[in-house]
Amino acid sequence: MSDTRRRVKVYTLNEDRQWDDRGTGHVSSSFVERFKGTSLLVRAESDGSLLLESKISPNTAYQKQQDTLIVWSEADNYDLALSFQEKAGCDEIWEKICQVQGKDPALDITQDPIDESEEERFEEIPETSHLVELPPCELSRLEEIADLVTSVLSSPIRREKLALALMSEGYIKKLLGLFRVCEDLDNREGLHHLYEIVRGVLFLNKAALFEVMFSDDCIMDVVGCLEYDPALVQPKRHREFLTKTAKFKEVIPITDSELRQKIHQTYRVQYIQDIILPTPSVFEENFLSTLTSFIFFNKVEIVSMLQEDEKFLTEVFAQLTDDATEDSKRRELVNFVKEFCAFSQTLQPQNRDAFFKTLANLGILPALEIVMGMDDLQVRAAATDIFSYLVEFSPSMVREFVMQEPQQTDDDVLLINVVIKQMICDSDPELGGAVQLMGLLRTLIDPENMLASTNKTEKTEFLSFFYKYCMHVLTAPLLANTAHDKNSKGALRFMRRIIGLKDEYYNRYIIKGNLFEPVINALLDNGTRYNLLNSAIIELFEFIKVEDIKSLIAHIVDNFYKALESIEYVQTFKGLKGRYEQEKDRQSQRLNRSFALFPDTISSHFSVENYARSLDEDEELWFNDDDDDDDGEAVEKRMEDDFSDSYGKYMESKKGKLHLYYCMHLSGNTALVGLVDYPDDEDEEEEDEEEEQSPRKRPRLSS
Repeated sequence: MSDTRRRVKVYTLNEDRQWDDRGTGHVSSSFVERFKGTSLLVRAESDGSLLLESKISPNTAYQKQQDTLIVWSEADNYDLALSFQEKAGCDEIWEKICQVQGKDPALDITQDPIDESEEERFEEIPETSHLVELPPCELSRLEEIADLVTSVLSSPIRREKLALALMSEGYIKKLLGLFRVCEDLDNREGLHHLYEIVRGVLFLNKAALFEVMFSDDCIMDVVGCLEYDPALVQPKRHREFLTKTAKFKEVIPITDSELRQKIHQTYRVQYIQDIILPTPSVFEENFLSTLTSFIFFNKVEIVSMLQEDEKFLTEVFAQLTDDATEDSKRRELVNFVKEFCAFSQTLQPQNRDAFFKTLANLGILPALEIVMGMDDLQVRAAATDIFSYLVEFSPSMVREFVMQEPQQTDDDVLLINVVIKQMICDSDPELGGAVQLMGLLRTLIDPENMLASTNKTEKTEFLSFFYKYCMHVLTAPLLANTAHDKNSKGALRFMRRIIGLKDEYYNRYIIKGNLFEPVINALLDNGTRYNLLNSAIIELFEFIKVEDIKSLIAHIVDNFYKALESIEYVQTFKGLKGRYEQEKDRQSQRLNRSFALFPDTISSHFSVENYARSLDEDEELWFNDDDDDDDGEAVEKRMEDDFSDSYGKYMESKKGKLHLYYCMHLSGNTALVGLVDYPDDEDEEEEDEEEEQSPRKRPRLSS
């Protein structure tokens, strides 16, 4: 069994003053020849690689914080920290550091940080001036104490000495006792001095002082002192907010008293930093770096303790998904999970991965499916925030879950359809929730987001699933609005963009859904008015004609030409009819050439009329193919059955069948097979001749 006393996490402070986790390993101290001195070594517990090799320098200031942290700086803007699993291991390494530097292990700091401007003066300071001499802790001396605390902030050396003096004499608790006396006497002058004192002590930036000030029996008095800012006419009521307004709700009883105390402490310290303390000036911006670290490590510890308590989290998700859970209780549970996820953002990537995998195993996604469908706006907003954390962590994990849902539930309650409906039905006039959900949906369906996936079939499978089960929900409002002039332009623009892709997959969907009917109805209802709607529709059909999209041309002419042939103020629809006739003539010419080559072989089997009738009958069957599939078929196969093939693809398949028929009737003369005109060479020649008389093709519009 490994020595857990020496188990540590290595942290470095980045440019944003946030701690980055460099890994977990075991620490030791030994003499390193190339450094010519004793060094701290941390080897990774996973593979034994060296995470840290740091010489214990005699002049480096090491600090011990919160009993399990050792923090130091090796160079400008390069801070390091070791977070120990056990206090005993921290004490052991701390004693080794103090032994090398010849310092007293009872102190929490080994050196006074010295800047170049004060180095010479420091050498002249006599040994007897190790600590700052503090005035007696009395009401009459509060102004003197405030002046002393304020005066040392500009000197790193004096800050260190004042901090040691405050710790050695138990001075903080004496000051807080005076605060209670001043408040009872309503001594405003004394309270204003205490504000300056406590604010200055916080700016000393010492973890050892924070441990005292933020303890259960001191923190509310610290908050009380900070209420009496001399710049305010009336004191703030922060204690009233923390004790009466801000209520700590245990959605599931927390049995670990240490965890409960840590949660209370972290909330209150965060409140002090974010709400009470003024924004630091340029000269004070680093004064509270230790306070930021204090909060950071507290949050890491809270998340770790909750994550390790499997019974607690299991109960949370059991109640969250239980139909019998009351709405008010579920609201509290979802807000807890949201806060839990927010805390997890302080974790480093590998720890955050483990955290979200734990949530996924406990059933976070089925739980979201329930709460995102609730009527409570606050619950839905919290659930959306949780969903955004999950999508940001792993879109593939969310996709995998939603693709498994059709086997267990109806289309209407699929998680991704719930997201779409919430996006469409957002009641916020500024559409704040809709915009957030739109971004999440885009992340999930963006093909570029799937390219790096280890699952090579994810893109095909998920997009096929989306078109099968979700596309009709997403496009329903657009299609419903095509009947209304004020909304039809948006729907028409969307359809134009889809057709502009010239993708037969989309074209088959348009044909299958008969989506041209509302467009043509809108054109006819518009009459002879020359407006934006009229121009947009005409441009849509002109694009189809110029780009010669055969499947759409055949569908439009076969189904709608009678309604459109009376429109003569543009030549677009007659041009579509011309394209349609040219394609039919081209197919007839191919058949005629085939008859000329092999009249005896196939005359008894084919005629132009029979072949054309076969085309019509098979095409009708093709587009009316039913949707009865085996449930075990892959999603992609189901999609092929759902959507009919295009006219162009159908013609290609027919040529393939005819080619096979010839091969069977040529008595093994395979040399003649190449004479059959299947390649598109002649097609291209004919199209080139046509293009000499037709307008130049319009460039493809950007999608």
